[in-house]
Amino acid sequence: MPTRPDSQQRRVAISVEYDGSSYRGWQTQAHDNQVVQTKIEQALSKIAAEPISVTCAGRTDSGVHASSQVCHFDTWAIRDPYNWVMGVNSQLPGDISVAWALEVDPSFHARFGALSRQYVYLIKCSSSRSALLKNVVTLTHHRLDPQLMAVAAQSLIGTYDFNAFRSAQCRAKMSVRSVTRLSVHYHDQLIAVHVEANSFLQHMVRNIVGVLMAIGAKEQPISWVNYVLASRDRTKGGVTAPSHGLYFLGPTYCDDYNLPDTVRIPQIARDILRTDPLECVL
Repeated sequence: MPTRPDSQQRRVAISVEYDGSSYRGWQTQAHDNQVVQTKIEQALSKIAAEPISVTCAGRTDSGVHASSQVCHFDTWAIRDPYNWVMGVNSQLPGDISVAWALEVDPSFHARFGALSRQYVYLIKCSSSRSALLKNVVTLTHHRLDPQLMAVAAQSLIGTYDFNAFRSAQCRAKMSVRSVTRLSVHYHDQLIAVHVEANSFLQHMVRNIVGVLMAIGAKEQPISWVNYVLASRDRTKGGVTAPSHGLYFLGPTYCDDYNLPDTVRIPQIARDILRTDPLECVL
């Protein structure tokens, strides 16, 4: 395969979608091949005919899905976008796929260049379990009031210390984050919690959803969300929502990079996210 004739590597950005049900998260781990990053790097290395290491926009936990995990890597290999996509996909399992590839300016950085990141969490209230939905939404037998959840969510929009909403294993040095969107949608018995922030702490979205679900089930009052936030104590925050209801929609970047769509809505969430968010009044 041809290589670049001069001494300059090229930087390539890609968007990866994956069903996280069978994987122990995104990040490569020693002696663990069942992570998404390892699968991507192995496929890229075959197509580039050289070792490839990728940097992603945001790590996802075990069982979490992604519709646009943006990554970058440096390579000597010369491939056009079509061949990167088709070649890499031919080497990947069916639950991981590259949506697009593009050579970018060397200054582009998938993680540090991201202006914000978006997630959606999907919940379906059902009195019985579903064989078809078990890995794509969180099923609950509780009757949730999405209006209560929408009102409570407003207390978390802004710049706050989210220490009470992160995992005890989170290694981030600081827990202050800026949430710019936290909306609740309801359509066809499905609840969607749509979150956007500059960055996220480990389990932050799932812990936020856990608090909102307790309020929606009327197990806690709306004011409880303020109590949990002010406590800065994870033990005050209740149950972490399951991983399989969570989707990483993707990051946003400066328009100067001229990237394809970096935030993509999975098909299962399209109809509900087209609806207006619930009004935050009772």
